[in-house]
Amino acid sequence: MRPFTAAAVQVRPRAEPLTTETIKANIHHAIDYAQRCAADTGAELVVLPESVTTGFTPGCSPEALWDLVTDVPGPLTEPFQDAARRLGVHLVWGTYERGSERGIVYNSAVLAGPDGDVLGIYRKTHPFCTELRSRGGWVTPGDDVSVTQTDLGTVGMIICFDGDYPELSRISAVRGAEVIVRPSALLRSADLWELTNRARAYDNHVFVVGANCTGIDPAGKLYFGNSMIVTPTADVVARAASHECWISARLDPATALRSLTPGSSVSQGFDHLADRNLELVRRYAADLTRDASSSFPRRAP
Repeated sequence: MRPFTAAAVQVRPRAEPLTTETIKANIHHAIDYAQRCAADTGAELVVLPESVTTGFTPGCSPEALWDLVTDVPGPLTEPFQDAARRLGVHLVWGTYERGSERGIVYNSAVLAGPDGDVLGIYRKTHPFCTELRSRGGWVTPGDDVSVTQTDLGTVGMIICFDGDYPELSRISAVRGAEVIVRPSALLRSADLWELTNRARAYDNHVFVVGANCTGIDPAGKLYFGNSMIVTPTADVVARAASHECWISARLDPATALRSLTPGSSVSQGFDHLADRNLELVRRYAADLTRDASSSFPRRAP
């Protein structure tokens, strides 16, 4: 990884019924912000929110959503690819993606390089309970991890609720991720958003760039923004408020683990990856893959 500036852009979707025209308007709006962000900050990595093409809650059936979105790469990705090429940046954005059969829709993140080529695609492996098609929602889970080598460094992708699951980010880090990007439309609380961003960065000594949605989506859900960039020692070095905006920070591998706490003269003496007790992990590996659930009751949604 080399030093570079990363940015997170938070924009609002159109708060109206989802149509081809509203999707085009969302894309134009997101790209306009990404373009202004790159010009203002000089960022070489720009991250947009989850489902930025449509808004998170589409307010329609999986079949209707399938009809509105496209394959990836495809017509919905081409404007973003063109923007990445025109701006000369690495661009990450979230979009719903058409699956192989009508009604199969993935919640995906796409990484395009400065030449406009798609370098990586990640399909959300841990959809939130309300979006799961198996529970009355609209999304089918993905089944793979995405870690991509770029000219900047090695980039892993997760999406929103994925950040609640330490195993996914750990796999990404073990596979070499130095930066994990997290396009999001997080609905719960700013505390949980910050907690999980900082924990995943600190667990794995990676930079986390979290771009969260703001505004109101087609189903009337309200988002709070608070996009942030976190260092490998869990220091939040850039933070947004709730309005549309961008944030940026310089990511420098030479200083990422220089001190135990930000600005401290005490050196960082441990490495959460290198210092894992792998014998313990191997002994209890089966426990990590067996079915389990919380022992505490949940209130019905």
